[in-house]
Amino acid sequence: MKLKVIDEVITMGKIVFMFPGQGAQYVGMGQEFYDSFEHSREIFEKANEVLDIDVKALCFEENEDINITEYTQAAMVTASVAILREIEAMGIKADMTAGLSLGEYCALVAGNVMSFEDAVKVVRQRGILMQDTVPAGEGAMAAVLGMKKEEIEAVLPGVDGVVSIANYNCPGQIVISGEAKAVEAAADVLREAGAKRVLPLKVSGPFHSPMLKPAGEKLLEVLKDVDVQDPEIPYVSNTTAEFVASKDQVKDLLGKQVYSSVRWEQSIHKMIEAGADTFIEIGPGRTLSGFMRKIDRKMKVINIEKKEDLKKLEEVLSC
Repeated sequence: MKLKVIDEVITMGKIVFMFPGQGAQYVGMGQEFYDSFEHSREIFEKANEVLDIDVKALCFEENEDINITEYTQAAMVTASVAILREIEAMGIKADMTAGLSLGEYCALVAGNVMSFEDAVKVVRQRGILMQDTVPAGEGAMAAVLGMKKEEIEAVLPGVDGVVSIANYNCPGQIVISGEAKAVEAAADVLREAGAKRVLPLKVSGPFHSPMLKPAGEKLLEVLKDVDVQDPEIPYVSNTTAEFVASKDQVKDLLGKQVYSSVRWEQSIHKMIEAGADTFIEIGPGRTLSGFMRKIDRKMKVINIEKKEDLKKLEEVLSC
């Protein structure tokens, strides 16, 4: 398929590049781009070189490591940035960016805040820290469906132990995280309080909870020698749901992100307020596109994970 370079994108509002987080990975992610486009191949080759692991095999061949946090995070960032590079080669530019948890590192690469090589090295260490800080079985996460965030916020302080909101994904979908017993107790209370469903998640730790504060602090040590620049494309922080104006804020926010709530729904509203009306999900899965339809159905939304999706992107941006 020969793809044209878009010289002028016709859109009334602004374009957002958004990047998925851990959990969207699957064997085969990014392979069509690797097989078809030089820009994408270069990203996989760089990842292999800087990590000294076979990222191509991790992404393309049947294996169990793809679901181990230490490897998942580097694989996800590689696949997403490989797709990003071809979109950029088509002449499509973002007015703002954001990424869900791990996906924020892809947003940093898109905005030239951090190099891809540094980002993929950092997320490898981030993955190790996040999976090793809390002993297996001591932490847990659960998705709460069909309950308002204000109701959940009112319930959790009354539960014994450490449990808090990890992700504000979209209306009707909140994720809680913390000590395993506290998450289980909170699930019972939330069901009694009117939640439609509370579903335990298969994760290797209590991500985005205060239990991971030691991991966030150690991540700051990893980030200490990483070069960051002021954003060339405005991006919204998961932690604050505000635009990050200066490179001086970047590392501190990335450290806090590990043990703080991901304010995704609030981040989307912030970008809509800033004029965004076209949201392009770049990377494996359609998770963020699904969230978008629950946050604001009036927005244009398209996900790009397969080669054929690029043609749809041309059509969406030219109409």
